[in-house]
Formats: sequence, C-alpha cells, structure tokens
Amino acid sequence: MRMGRSEKPPQIEKLEVKNYRVLRHLELSKLTPLTIFIGPNGSGKSTIFDVFAFLSECFTQPGGLRTAWEKRGRFKHLRSRGSTDPISIEIKYREKSDSPLITYHLEIDERERGPVVTSEWLQWKRSSWGRPFKFLDFSEGHGTVITGENPDESAERQVESLNSPETLAVATLGLFSKHPRVSALRDFITRWHLSYLTADNTRTTPAAGGQEHLSSTGDNLPNVIQYLMERHPFVYEEIRQTLTSRIPRLSRIDAEIMGDTRLNLQIYDEPFKEPILARFASDGTLKMLAYLVLLNDPVPGSLIGIEEPENQLHPLLLPHLAEEFHKATSRTQLLVTTHSPALINEAKPEEVFSIYRDEDGYTRAERLSDIEELKGFLEEKIPLGDLWMENFVPNSDPITYSRYQ
Repeated sequence: MRMGRSEKPPQIEKLEVKNYRVLRHLELSKLTPLTIFIGPNGSGKSTIFDVFAFLSECFTQPGGLRTAWEKRGRFKHLRSRGSTDPISIEIKYREKSDSPLITYHLEIDERERGPVVTSEWLQWKRSSWGRPFKFLDFSEGHGTVITGENPDESAERQVESLNSPETLAVATLGLFSKHPRVSALRDFITRWHLSYLTADNTRTTPAAGGQEHLSSTGDNLPNVIQYLMERHPFVYEEIRQTLTSRIPRLSRIDAEIMGDTRLNLQIYDEPFKEPILARFASDGTLKMLAYLVLLNDPVPGSLIGIEEPENQLHPLLLPHLAEEFHKATSRTQLLVTTHSPALINEAKPEEVFSIYRDEDGYTRAERLSDIEELKGFLEEKIPLGDLWMENFVPNSDPITYSRYQ
C-alpha cells in the first residue's frame, strides 16, 4: 500500500520575487498543481527555479542563509543589476485545499559581516471575514510570534530573539511543537525536491543499502530501487510495469549487491536472459526510470522541480512523461521548465507560463490562457506546443523574442 496517497501537500498559489538576479519584480499568480515554464534561453526560467532552490537551501543546508548566499556569489551576483534594494521572496499557500491562505514573506539584505534577514513574517486571515494579521514578525534576529494551533490576533505575542540576524525565524521556531503553523511551513519547505538529474549521474555503483528518496542528482538510484524492492514491492512493480510499457523489450530492473558490497543496477531486456549493467544502458531508459522513481516515491517531496526533462528522452516518450506529471499532482506540486513542444502539447493553457525579458532586461511572465493573441487559437483547441513552435506565443522567438524591441 502506498503511503501518503490520500494526503495532498500544501499548495503554493502565488510567488512574488523582487531583486533576485533578472527577477527585478516578478509575480506568478494562480499557480496550478502542475506549472510549466517555457521561453527562450536566458529568459529567466532557471532563475525562477533557483528561487525555490535558494529558499530550500536556507532551510536545509548547514549554515542556512549564509551558505545559500555564498554559493550564489553573494549579493554582487545575486541582487538584480541596477538595484540596491533588499531581495524579497513571498509565497502565498494553503496547507490544505480548504485552509486559510497564508503569506510567507522573506526579505534579506547584506551588511559588512554578511547577509541579514531584514524582514520575515507569516500572515493569514482565519476566515472569510476580518483582516489579515501577522502571527510571526521578525527583523534582524528579533521579533514576536503568536503560538497555538490557530493563532488569533487578540492572543498574546511572545517576544523572541534568535542567535543571529542571518537566522530565519521559521527555520528555528518551526522546530518547536508550540508553533504548529510555523512548523508546518518549515516542514513544507524542507521537503521540497529540486531535481538536477542526468543519465550519467544514475550510472553509479554505490555502497549497498536502501535509501528512501532519490537525490537531486539521481546518483543514488540503485539504492532507491533496492529500498523499493525490499520495502515497497507494489510501488516497484508499478514502476516496472510503467517503464516496460514505454521502453521496447525492457522486462525488469534489479539492484544486485556484489561481493564487495557495492550495488549494481541491472537491466533485463528480452529475449536475453543475462542482464546488462546500468552503465551500458541507454540514457533514455535510465532517465525515464529515474523520473518514475521520483514521481512514485511513497512519500514524495511536497514540491518537485524538474528542469528540462526532455533532455536524453525520445520525443515520443514525452507525452507519457506528461501523463506521469499529471498523475503525480494528486500528491505533490510540480514545477517544470522545458523547451519541448511535445511536452507542452499535453498541458492546459492555465498550466503554462511564457517567460521572457522586457526592454529593461528583466524577466516577465504571462500565462498562456491570459494572452489575448492566443484566445482564438485556444478556443479551437490547437495544441500549445504547436502554437509555441510557430511563434504565435508572444516573445517566444529565441532571436527576437522581446515585444518591446
């Protein structure tokens, strides 16, 4: 029995970013369980992806904010060119489909000694009436928080001090059970999975031992296969059946422990009885296997980001992969960047954002369902990928994509 099948994760409905590289001021509203970003190279798709990676690293990496800040070249390379204002990231989300909308706002700046959290707050409106109020409000290591399952504006605010002005309040206070709403957000963000896997990364022979979740690079794929075979055979069998229906002649995948206790991934293909090792398998086979493992995780990431999944996959497999994406949205929220018309063809207009740079060089986003020039085509049910390839989507031409030029 698959765990977590009936439990849907929190859903992000809006993202607003200011002064983060080419994202001088970007708003993405009405985000869907599957959101796909398309656009020319250099338009900012990967930067949007990196906002989620940055926030995730602030919560999960040793050193938190400082580590994520250092990794990206400090504010010299992280802040939007031409700006001296703080970087801010704001997400609006619901813990459940019928839960109140919660806003999480994070604003960071740079001082002589490094990064600081100049503003961090959580806000909600508990019912359809009344006004929103902040139940967590911090600046540079000091602030207040309202405890309890359902923070109320009239409740007493506790004054708290953190270890450092670069410490995130949600990351710290979320460790305590007396702050359930803060803990829920911390848990949500720490379970994000940003995938950077390639077929080459999966061709490893790691030390034997089952591992529950696929790594961001996919280098522990044999360990996860071992874990699924031993602990979740029904999930493994579902993955095997899906993969063998997509890859001709493929019959089975095994994780075998060798004499030196390393783990070898073995691929069985008909009509041969002897398997081949993963390092000799095709890129497409390994990539599709890795995505199926990621999307069928018994306890998947609360948000999964995948960059350009079409790389190393046959175009005819992409509609099937899109089907797997939509199936996975019953248990997680997916963000995908792509240049594949075959993948875009399987999406709904409200699921796809066109990303481009304006005349000032900063990133803008338009949902395909909101673009006036496309509405007639959409009423005719013309596939989105075809419209994109024929340059009917404004700003989609990689050479002359800016409508402002």
